Amino acid sequence: MAGYTDAWLSYKMKALTNPVLWSRVTVVTAAGDKEQLPQTVVTATAELVRAGKELFGTELQTYYEAAALLPAEAEAGVDALKRLTGQAEGTVLLFLPELAKGYSEGYRIVSDDTVMYIIAGTGRGILYGAFDVIRMEITEGSAAGKEKKVLPDNPLRMMNHWDNMDGSIERGYSGRSFFFVDNEVVVNERTRAYARLCASVGINAAVINNVNVKNAATELITPRYEKELRRMSEVFAEYGVTLYLSLNFAAPMELAGLSCSDPLNEEVRAWWKETMRYIFTAVPNLGGFLVKADSEGRPGPHTYGRTQAEGANMLAEAAAPYGGTIIWRCFVYNCTQDWRDKKTDRARAGYDHFKPLDGQFADNVVLQIKNGPMDFQIREPVSPLLGGLEHTNQILEVQAAQEYTGQQRHFCYLVPMWKEVLDFKTYCAPENDTVADIVSGRTYAQHTCGMAAVTNTGDDENWTGHDFAGLNWYGFGRLAFQTSLTAKEIAEEWIRMTVTKEPAAVKALTDMALCSREVYEKYTSPLGIGWMVNPGHHYGPNVDGYEYDRWGTYHRADCHGLGVDRTSKGTGYTMQYREENYKRYEDAAECPEELLLFFHYVRYDAVLKSGKTLIQHIYDTHFEGAAQAEQFLGTFAGLKDYIPEEIYQRSAERFKMQAEHAKEWRDIVNSYFYRKSGIPDAHGREIY
Repeated sequence: MAGYTDAWLSYKMKALTNPVLWSRVTVVTAAGDKEQLPQTVVTATAELVRAGKELFGTELQTYYEAAALLPAEAEAGVDALKRLTGQAEGTVLLFLPELAKGYSEGYRIVSDDTVMYIIAGTGRGILYGAFDVIRMEITEGSAAGKEKKVLPDNPLRMMNHWDNMDGSIERGYSGRSFFFVDNEVVVNERTRAYARLCASVGINAAVINNVNVKNAATELITPRYEKELRRMSEVFAEYGVTLYLSLNFAAPMELAGLSCSDPLNEEVRAWWKETMRYIFTAVPNLGGFLVKADSEGRPGPHTYGRTQAEGANMLAEAAAPYGGTIIWRCFVYNCTQDWRDKKTDRARAGYDHFKPLDGQFADNVVLQIKNGPMDFQIREPVSPLLGGLEHTNQILEVQAAQEYTGQQRHFCYLVPMWKEVLDFKTYCAPENDTVADIVSGRTYAQHTCGMAAVTNTGDDENWTGHDFAGLNWYGFGRLAFQTSLTAKEIAEEWIRMTVTKEPAAVKALTDMALCSREVYEKYTSPLGIGWMVNPGHHYGPNVDGYEYDRWGTYHRADCHGLGVDRTSKGTGYTMQYREENYKRYEDAAECPEELLLFFHYVRYDAVLKSGKTLIQHIYDTHFEGAAQAEQFLGTFAGLKDYIPEEIYQRSAERFKMQAEHAKEWRDIVNSYFYRKSGIPDAHGREIY
């Protein structure tokens, strides 16, 4: 296994501007008893001690004291808190379980030049507050004189790993798994380092194995892996991260030799109840299971003529006595389509399968819905299921792993995309109608909901292959915790914590990050059409790579134009949206231009809002995108003196790779459409 860095938690020595604040750490509780504290409070204390030593070279002493405060008193100013707790200096962790309901996993920070209070009602809140104080010291220069109250926007903030038991990672671009090696579960210091990084940005749950559960992974719910999973769950718990597993719906057949996995079969139901009793008892801090069923060859309830709700509810009933949650992916579609069939539309599938079942799922079932209706393309509309379901717990699923966005060889900062999704108005309610409102639970007063990211980590030294891909892991956690943060704020934080604090370099790298998605989009697939990649591994340009396959991913280019008619006269997909969005997408003149080809077939000679024809737009954007990727390489080279040598060398290699690959994309895509349309570039550039 490779070594690892501490990524954005690689604390680097700085001047101690407020020595009194970093003189001691005092943990104040009603009883003042260390043994009664949640492990996360102990972890928070240790993290502050570590930060004091690594940032400032100070050895912080830790004290445990008792003080009885009313919840209202916890909202007092710093002077009043000093009197109530008797504190004169240092950092104070004020742990008041009475605040748990109002604070959830949130925290309050209030300080002057001598005392800083981190106040919370849960251990996770204390831990997140401690990391926030450290973050402010690094990114803002000091945490003194601050006052803020931060409550998480989403109850669940989860990482989905697609790690296989043999150590490989499906859609993994950062080395091999650090959870599994040769069909064994691995728990070591890297496990702890991973949990620490997750906690530092507010991630509170992780699914460690691939949703395509096969072979040895099916046995994760058996005694074979009990000891190791218990150890992992305990390490995770120290950092407030709840362990989840992906589940094989056919496990009763594969593990117990039953004749079926029918969710209404009494023998099957009894087997699951006993299995859940065992695994939840054997593995503390197990939150539940993620299930991919009836999708891309995975078994599920459709095999037995049962609904997705009947399948999920059977598992939910078995898990309910232990507080377990079943997270059920909505990635269900017909993957044996005929390319000549222009009515069947993969984009429709999620809504068609799950909208009729709204309200039929158990309270401890959560539907996990991809941000778009297809599969993590650089540009898709928001899934109509988000805003279509009113009576079902929902999690928004995004992909930090850059499967279709450069596979962590290209710089593609994805937080701007996720912000667009979260800010999207669904018109499902008079107010609180954005995706952020829905998945937070605000719209329909739900409590089991949130966000999940298919993660981009592996055992590479820097965790994510491309050092700057770490920005997507960090950014997901920060955004899931506080959806009001801007993409710019998140990028600047990560750059200052990980790469450099030199102002000009921070600005240059932030500017690159904020335009990187648009640059990638320019030199790859235009106007929301997506795909155009090599089948199987999804890296590199291949315009017709998926055009005549069974997966339902078409661009429909011919000699006159391209795009998919998803209007009411085509596949009818636009009709799945509420009226306001339906009207916008249905009319080509009103449709957002960046999604034009997703919703409409358009002639090459049609004039866009820019005044350019469609074909000229394709030519120009591909030339522009390749040129901008080349500029990335030059800009980064000019920052060499401000970037740690190991980060610079690894990243420079990736930027060079991206610049070269962008030209390949430019030439292949432009050549394809020139040959298809017969229309030359208006600027006379060479297109073969």
